[in-house]
Amino acid sequence: MSTANSLILATVEHLSRFVPFDGMAREDLHWLAERLKLAYYGKGEVLLAPAAGAVEKLFIVKQGVVSGEQGDGVAWLEIHEGEAFPIGALLARSPAASTFKARGDLFTYELAAADFHELVKRSRPFQYFCTQRLAALLEKSQRGTQASYANATAEQQSPRSPLAGIARRKPVTCAPDTPLRAALETLRTCGISSIVVVEGEAAVGVFTVRDLIGRVILPGIDLATPMRAVMTPDPIALPSTAHAYEAALVMARHGFRHVLVADAGKLVGVVSEKDLFSLQRVGVTQISAGIRGAADSGQLRHAAADIQQLGHNMMAQGVAVEQLTQILSTLNDLLTQRIIELECARVGDCRHSFCWLAFGSEGRLEQTLATDQDNGIIFLPNAGESAEQARPRLLALAERINRALADNGFPLCHGEIMAMNPKWCLALEEWQATFTRWIEAGDPEALLHASIFFDFRAIHGQLGLADTLRAWLLDKTAANPRFLHQMAANAQRNRPPLGLVRDFVVAEAGEHAHTLDLKLNGATPFVDAARIFALATGVAATGTAARLRAAASRLNLSGAEVEAWLSSFHFIQMLRLRGQHAQNEAGRDMDNRVDPDSLNDLDRRILKESFRQARKLQSRMALDYPG
Repeated sequence: MSTANSLILATVEHLSRFVPFDGMAREDLHWLAERLKLAYYGKGEVLLAPAAGAVEKLFIVKQGVVSGEQGDGVAWLEIHEGEAFPIGALLARSPAASTFKARGDLFTYELAAADFHELVKRSRPFQYFCTQRLAALLEKSQRGTQASYANATAEQQSPRSPLAGIARRKPVTCAPDTPLRAALETLRTCGISSIVVVEGEAAVGVFTVRDLIGRVILPGIDLATPMRAVMTPDPIALPSTAHAYEAALVMARHGFRHVLVADAGKLVGVVSEKDLFSLQRVGVTQISAGIRGAADSGQLRHAAADIQQLGHNMMAQGVAVEQLTQILSTLNDLLTQRIIELECARVGDCRHSFCWLAFGSEGRLEQTLATDQDNGIIFLPNAGESAEQARPRLLALAERINRALADNGFPLCHGEIMAMNPKWCLALEEWQATFTRWIEAGDPEALLHASIFFDFRAIHGQLGLADTLRAWLLDKTAANPRFLHQMAANAQRNRPPLGLVRDFVVAEAGEHAHTLDLKLNGATPFVDAARIFALATGVAATGTAARLRAAASRLNLSGAEVEAWLSSFHFIQMLRLRGQHAQNEAGRDMDNRVDPDSLNDLDRRILKESFRQARKLQSRMALDYPG
């Protein structure tokens, strides 16, 4: 065999280890290998830059690492062996969006642009990867947008990294009968801020330096006291298979700086906030602690700004949309809770049994960077008091809360879906009566209300009231198939804006000419279908992803089909967030609209496929609920 043929075969074998080459026909791989040229770049050498004009070749990393840098010189992505770039720029026949440099000694395979376009035509798997393989593209997009800041030295964890790979440090522990003095000495000697109390191999408690003042110093506790008397019992623990973002959510909700990792009751590690967000300018726990400690509106406004900044940072880091919106919504929950606590303290009369409810995107834990208020109150009157007698005091409190939320970046709802509106400050029986009217009427107004209010979630107060209302609602809707058919028919009127001649149907004139509404026409078809499936199958979750996944087995939906829908939904959400981020950076009002011509060719293709998936979901809904 000739040397040239041996090199081609070796190249084919090497490439076939990586996506998408592993799915290509052998003859197409040979065709590709015959046209590749091998190149070498030294450390710091530039491969591509925006100023060089339209990209002239495809690069595939053979050995080494390529870093992508923004205009400010900050590295925002790394490209490793087997990865190809810049596919989007080649498809769009445009310049590279970033500067690509060799991190060290680098060898690349290079394919001329003309041959790249020929391969797209020649190989269906390669074309599919470049243009239609949504899940793979989204995963690569997520990896490609992860940020690493130039001066940081710590390793950045991906939000989807399992805790098993993050909890590397062996936890420092003591027994329940260990004297407090000995435990404190261990904290000092080890230079740590927390110690886990274990019995056998199970964590039964935790004690932190922050517990010292309230539990030891002020009460004057004897240092001979056993740890079981001062520890926080039954600490929250996550399995090692849980993801980093789940630990971040626990930290945000409870103000923790550490989360235990345990498998089958056995303590295996501890994860700190520093482990999760070593490169992040603003940490989740820092923000949540700031919110909990806020004593006035000024401090809360600062925390609200930090939440926005955190969203921007996590966007830049490529955090997946599902996790990002959950974290933003969780922090916004904490902000709302603190506002309610402060306003209750100022009013001095919060004896009523009430629960603050969130509706819409907040109720679904799907808030983006631009969101207004959608909230209400559910309450129980005091003994001997009617709902009409209790309502005025709650309305006065609700108005204070609504206006405080507006002062902290959550605009008042133009549709007045707020707790200070008497229509949405109701006793439990009144909410049930209101929902019953909507279910029985099934007219357009009732269906619109259902699409907003049925996504309610408890934020603060007597949470059991919301649980009672949820259980009642699921029983009520499951017993009313006519209402579900009406909701499905109404949802299908909102068709994704795919055109027959052009890729997309856009607004023709006016303020929003040549733009798409990514919320109304993009995300909403997925949200509506998930709600209907959840109401039909008794799923109590409110989030779109949780609803679809939970309803899948009950409706005989394939897991792959559901994940394709969710990949499409999350891509549209990502475009919304990306657009809002850009608008905010430019000092413009944030909205949900995008000009499809402003997208690169790759994003246009993914968006088109996402709209197709929305239509597939609507078709499935039509089968279950024919008009």
